[in-house]
Amino acid sequence: MIIVTGATGQLGRQVVEQLLTRVPADRIGVSVRDPQRAKAFADRGVRVRQGSFTDSAGLVHAFEGASQVLIVSVDKMGEEAVRQHRAAIDGAVAAGARRILYTSHMGASASSRFQPCRDHAATEEVLRTCGVPYTSLRNGFYASSAVQFLGHALQSGEVALPADGPVSWTAHADLADAAAAVLADEGRFDGPTPPLTAGRSLTFDDIARIATEVTGRTITRSTAPDDLFRQQLIGRGVPAEAADQLLGVFTAARAGEFATVDPTLAALLGREPITMGTVLRERLSDNAAAATDGR
Repeated sequence: MIIVTGATGQLGRQVVEQLLTRVPADRIGVSVRDPQRAKAFADRGVRVRQGSFTDSAGLVHAFEGASQVLIVSVDKMGEEAVRQHRAAIDGAVAAGARRILYTSHMGASASSRFQPCRDHAATEEVLRTCGVPYTSLRNGFYASSAVQFLGHALQSGEVALPADGPVSWTAHADLADAAAAVLADEGRFDGPTPPLTAGRSLTFDDIARIATEVTGRTITRSTAPDDLFRQQLIGRGVPAEAADQLLGVFTAARAGEFATVDPTLAALLGREPITMGTVLRERLSDNAAAATDGR
């Protein structure tokens, strides 16, 4: 049985949807904090069990009968993130999984300027020493993060962000499709994969130009000093530590940590990856639908 954690989240949910097109539902299980939120999967024959990365013993039950476990990385940072990932890895080992997969990052490195990438590197070290074969999916930077950084620029026409560098912004849907393909073809990759990236790396100047084309209105990108950007985040209620981590995206990008473009994702998908233009069009469509619904 293939077990997917975090199956009610943005990535995990799409992985399960893609798996359902490749393997029978009774070969898929999900481990989620709130089983009620996964009822739609249960109704389709997927095994749903409660599991939390803060409850190692409970994870053994959630992972029972697993041949493979896909651990979707948590949205924590620092020691807490690595602690929870370690609990999930230990749970998969205790449950007898013969392979553990983990959603890592293309920039995973102990020396990264971006904290989550250091966390991914630490988690990969845990995987290397866990005694079970593993696959670390070196995912490109989520394109949805670029859209979040744009904020209201699609409406206001202006965005001020720190100096950056090229980033291989990659769609959740593509990464989910690739994860499902790797799960369905067990052992296709052993250890870290090549970077699973979109076909181009883009700066925010590039994204502003693409947004201009998509919206039909001029989107202007200006450069904000690092300190000003950090203070603006804190002024909007972002904790200082989180503001530092968000700034780390830009300092790491300036150092070229996220610039690599690799053909592996396209090969897994059997097509070219989704472009940033398509991601932005989908976001505009979602916004328009939300406005129509009065949300």
